[in-house]
Amino acid sequence: MKLKIKKGDTVQVIAGSDKGKKGPVIEVKPTAMKIKIQGVKVQTHYDKKDGLLKKEGFIDYSNVKLVEAKTAKATKEKKTTKKTAAKSK
Repeated sequence: MKLKIKKGDTVQVIAGSDKGKKGPVIEVKPTAMKIKIQGVKVQTHYDKKDGLLKKEGFIDYSNVKLVEAKTAKATKEKKTTKKTAAKSK
């Protein structure tokens, strides 16, 4: 499935413990439908060499909304089909 959110886009979390947080997308895994956002779902990881490290975890694609750059508000995307397009006319 092709995702509409790309690396570098600004998104807002709409569900989960980090609900309401905004940030740029760092990484996208389209096969797993997961997104990594800067400053969201920060996890502590222990490494023998470096000690405690903090890094972002992946969030499910369905738990985020794309934020428009101009208005800085979350968008509500609608999929239009032939039936819904005919009804709106």
